[in-house]
Amino acid sequence: MGNSCFGLFTCVDQASIGILERWGRFEKLAEPGFHLLNPCAGQWVAGVLSTRISSLDVRIETKTKDNVFVQLVCSIQYRVVRENADDAFYELQNPKEQIQAYVFDVVRALVPRMTLDDLFEQKGEVAKAVLEELEKVMREYGYSIEHILMVDIIPDASVRKAMNEINAAQRLQLANVYKGEAEKVLQVKRAEAEAEAKYLGGVGVARQRQAITDGLRENILNFSGKVEGTSAKEVMDLIMITQYFDTIKDLGNNSKNTTVFIPHGPGHVRDIGDQIRNGQLEAASAQVNGE
Repeated sequence: MGNSCFGLFTCVDQASIGILERWGRFEKLAEPGFHLLNPCAGQWVAGVLSTRISSLDVRIETKTKDNVFVQLVCSIQYRVVRENADDAFYELQNPKEQIQAYVFDVVRALVPRMTLDDLFEQKGEVAKAVLEELEKVMREYGYSIEHILMVDIIPDASVRKAMNEINAAQRLQLANVYKGEAEKVLQVKRAEAEAEAKYLGGVGVARQRQAITDGLRENILNFSGKVEGTSAKEVMDLIMITQYFDTIKDLGNNSKNTTVFIPHGPGHVRDIGDQIRNGQLEAASAQVNGE
């Protein structure tokens, strides 16, 4: 401010609003810029209010419907309404205390009707209710509530510990369920693989036996046709003896086999051949009788 013989000069900063009085009574608002006052006429600047957004953090302790004590931290952003700056200057001595009182009143009326889980899920609704109430009340005093954020919800320490243990138990239970399902699928797939392997093994054995049978039939026919005077029975005996010696050779070459005592000699081979032929004849006879 500067003094002059003609008056008093004053300047109001940007983002501010001045309150001008004449003889102690409100006269007008002083917008940002240069102003000339007449002290002789009783003009003077009673005060200057900032029109910037201010922030106020309010911590409220209350109880939920399921008897859990919690602390809520609300962040209120407010500002002076430029057109109603005189109301903000003259009506409220301490706007922060007024805002805090209304926040306490709304939160403590709303939260006790919610469970702790509902409070976490609907914290936006709580902030909205506080905003509506503050907007309605504070606008009469020249203040605008810009935003309200529910910054934090802090349950009692013992409740937080219990919630963490419950959450851990639920996750462990879910993990066990998934593990059981995975083991079940693995066992089913293993059983299906074993069944498929056995099926393919059976098919392989059947094809092997079919190939052996076809080979024996072809050998018998070729041998009987090339060597005159030989019967199919004699050729079959010769093939069985050859197979017998091949089996003895395989048993001797395989070191994993334990000692096996078997009768050995041409007579025993003939006995084996007779047993096989008798079995085939009996099976053919039974098939004929059945028809």
